[in-house]
Amino acid sequence: MATIVRKNETIQDKDQVKAFLTQKGLVYESYKTPESLDLILGQKGLSDAEKEEVLSGLEYRFDQLKKEHGYKANDLVVLHDEVPGINDMLAKFDKLHIHTDEEVRYIIDGSGIFGFIIDGERFEVHVGKGDFISIPANTNHWFTLDKNLRIKAVRYFKDNSGWTPVYVDESKVLINA
Repeated sequence: MATIVRKNETIQDKDQVKAFLTQKGLVYESYKTPESLDLILGQKGLSDAEKEEVLSGLEYRFDQLKKEHGYKANDLVVLHDEVPGINDMLAKFDKLHIHTDEEVRYIIDGSGIFGFIIDGERFEVHVGKGDFISIPANTNHWFTLDKNLRIKAVRYFKDNSGWTPVYVDESKVLINA
């Protein structure tokens, strides 16, 4: 279940989290992952064959999202402290940026932090297993792993070319501090 961390408030109630994110223009859902995947998802890293097995086990979710939102592709990203070059990889996304296409993530294991500056407000969304978040194109955000340094997330795409980060000068973004 996602948690919202704002300047003077933490929101943990599922309905309040969803309402807050909806107000900010973000899509949030919570989906249970199939128990049949628990054993494989519990592993720190996954081989390419295991990633395919996980995506096959979640094909029903992809079919639903293709029908509802027009996604055309998906993949599985597995990040943990032993991934070669993990710090360089995270450094691409831990600075304020946008994408020209929406960014869609279904967290199926582990946890991480999406940060946002929307309507002049800076806030964080701490995500974990079962959280589904869709960030509209051109939304100021960043991402990092939390202290657990482990996440598995299915990424959904309408257009892979829109996924490249476009960095934003944070000093030019109005922030209600």
